[in-house]
Amino acid sequence: MDATATTYLPYALLAMGAYALVSPLMRVATTGPNAIPSDVAVVVSNTLLVAMAIGVIAYTGQGFTAHLGSPKLAHVLAAGVFLGIGILALYRSLSLGPVSVVTPIFAMFLVFSSVIGFLFLGESFTARKGLGIAFAAAAVYLVSGA
Repeated sequence: MDATATTYLPYALLAMGAYALVSPLMRVATTGPNAIPSDVAVVVSNTLLVAMAIGVIAYTGQGFTAHLGSPKLAHVLAAGVFLGIGILALYRSLSLGPVSVVTPIFAMFLVFSSVIGFLFLGESFTARKGLGIAFAAAAVYLVSGA
């Protein structure tokens, strides 16, 4: 494993572990007695996200306003739009359907993001990666019961 992988790998594993709890918790929160509407759940959970991000920025001293003039800000804003659409749709689907089906379908974003990385970002593609993507897509299909 190269030095770069040791830098990002712990964060990727933490993200995986944390995200594994989001869908089940939102399913419980948005269904049954005293259910919270999915759109309200988006606002509450993402307000916490923003507060946590502000705390990290303050703690690390990254600054904020200095980056608002970046030519890459348009990419951040576009990502924010798609993130908003994705989270609203995910929470709504979790309020309507089973976690065991919704989450694997949602997880297909991993396959599509990987393909975008290969096609548009110049990331290396190997037969091994292609096989992994094919297996991931097959796994989602099999797990979701679609």
